[in-house]
Amino acid sequence: MPAMGDTVAGLTGLQSDVVFSDYSPLSTSTELLHRLLSPLNAMQARKTLALSAVALRDQPIDLARERFTVYVPSHPPTGGYGVLVFVPPWENAMLPRGWAAILDRHGVIFVSAANSGNAANILDRRDPLALLAAHNIMQRFRVDPERIYIGGFSGGSRVALRLALGFPDLFRGAFLNAGSDPIGETPLPLPELFSRFQEMTRIVYISGQNDAVNVDKDAASIQSLLEWCVFDWYVERTPWMGHELAGPAVLGRALDMLDKHAVPNVARLNNCRLRLNRELGKQMDQASDLLAAGNVDGARRLLNKIDTRYGGLAAPRSVDLAARIDGTN
Repeated sequence: MPAMGDTVAGLTGLQSDVVFSDYSPLSTSTELLHRLLSPLNAMQARKTLALSAVALRDQPIDLARERFTVYVPSHPPTGGYGVLVFVPPWENAMLPRGWAAILDRHGVIFVSAANSGNAANILDRRDPLALLAAHNIMQRFRVDPERIYIGGFSGGSRVALRLALGFPDLFRGAFLNAGSDPIGETPLPLPELFSRFQEMTRIVYISGQNDAVNVDKDAASIQSLLEWCVFDWYVERTPWMGHELAGPAVLGRALDMLDKHAVPNVARLNNCRLRLNRELGKQMDQASDLLAAGNVDGARRLLNKIDTRYGGLAAPRSVDLAARIDGTN
């Protein structure tokens, strides 16, 4: 069972049961709540913990107990390796058959955590394990920060989208293989993070042509990107395939597409953002007016709807209004 310390950091090829040791500030419980829950849900989570007298753990993962699979191509690209952090729906960490040659061709390191399947808790395990996987690879290899990607299959793909949305300062793209959600249903992060997601993150959707459920989910997710001013995406339907993991050729196209960022259309993006800001401002004003008129329940209901739809984009105004509402009790 190799411990991936300095003495083996330069190893190439497939390594199983790897133990990492380095923690990241991005994987702390506080940062996960801050980035991946809506502001009001994050506040409620903290209150619940405080009332139960359960301390919020600094790091939800004990790396000494975790195992990862890593594949490192033998020849690093001139600009450094790319990285694909893969979130599986299954429990074991494995390199899918045929992927090694494609990773070699693209100069991309593959890393995946064990016991991070669909049965695992998302916020306490799947999210921090993926973040720690990326962090430890970055500590041990020369990595191109413009080619750090998050990906997954089926339920793991949905987690990958969630992480791309919450951590656009780490992941420059997401490979969503047969699984996605509309953003907005997945909580939106704070404005500075979401602006970065809009401007710098590329989303690649690939589902089997006969996987009707996920073809429809991809269409709904793409529609949500357009609604929320995200225009850098690519979609592909693989002929004759159902709900199946991408084969080597499909992985190769996904990696090609992840590298092909669209040039931002500044005017289109600014006009779209202006529309969203106006809509949000109008609803926040309505909630404030309800509270001022003494309709506390109405103000709370509208604020909860705003928090669900806009997430971090409504902060800090939503947090301030929630404090005012709580102060009436």
